[in-house]
Amino acid sequence: MTTVDAHHHVWDLSVRDQDWIAGPELQPLRRNFTVDDLASEARAAGVDRTVLVQTVTVAEETSEFLALAAEHELIAGVVGWTDLTRPDVTEELARLRGLPGGRYLKGIRHQVQGEPDPEWLLRADVRRGLAAVAHAGLVYDLVVLPHQLPACARAAASLPELTFVLDHLGKPPIASGAREPWTSDVRALAALPNTVCKLSGMVTEADPVSWTVADLRPYADVVLESFGPQRLMFGSDWPVCTLAAPYGQVLATAQELTGPDDRTHIFEATATRVYDL
Repeated sequence: MTTVDAHHHVWDLSVRDQDWIAGPELQPLRRNFTVDDLASEARAAGVDRTVLVQTVTVAEETSEFLALAAEHELIAGVVGWTDLTRPDVTEELARLRGLPGGRYLKGIRHQVQGEPDPEWLLRADVRRGLAAVAHAGLVYDLVVLPHQLPACARAAASLPELTFVLDHLGKPPIASGAREPWTSDVRALAALPNTVCKLSGMVTEADPVSWTVADLRPYADVVLESFGPQRLMFGSDWPVCTLAAPYGQVLATAQELTGPDDRTHIFEATATRVYDL
């Protein structure tokens, strides 16, 4: 079976700062992480293809990532960034598709988790941009906090032609053990057929030092039951995951959290279909 890692990052601090890497707990991430660094980890874990996901709201990063995808066989797709509110967003998406490596552009993402407005996704200018993403044949990745999940569901319901991919399970409060209202809100989102979820980012939402598979299982079970394996995909969230676990352990943990009958979908087929890899 081909194994797809549907969510990882790279960055070079000599090109630009990653201003979100702040505070002592994130200091291990304040160095360069390259595709070559990931490739050795991926080979050791049996991962064949990946999806490279944006990290900062800088237009140039997307073109850089597309060029990396054209250069590295490991990267099968890119989720980039563009300003959804720009009046010429349709033309900008077409320009990105026409760049070297543009065929690897599979989706768009914005750090909605950092927006103070919990209903940012429902703004008229944002919804216009989301419609353009759908028209371009791309998907939209959601990086949100739990309190923003209701807006995600409303946005997805209003744009049935666009596939929304929920990153990191919507960042449930695993460390505290709380499950509501996250569980109810995730189930409401999953009830919409144009939504998908990534089994990713769990180890860093748990206690990074003392987490166990048992801590993660209730949350993994919710998304598995709500989305089903055909709308669930694995993502490592490397290198962020290294704050809590090495790459191979993140993959092995995800496999332990899923049943053998579900793994073909979760570790290959869903990502391949959704991102048209």
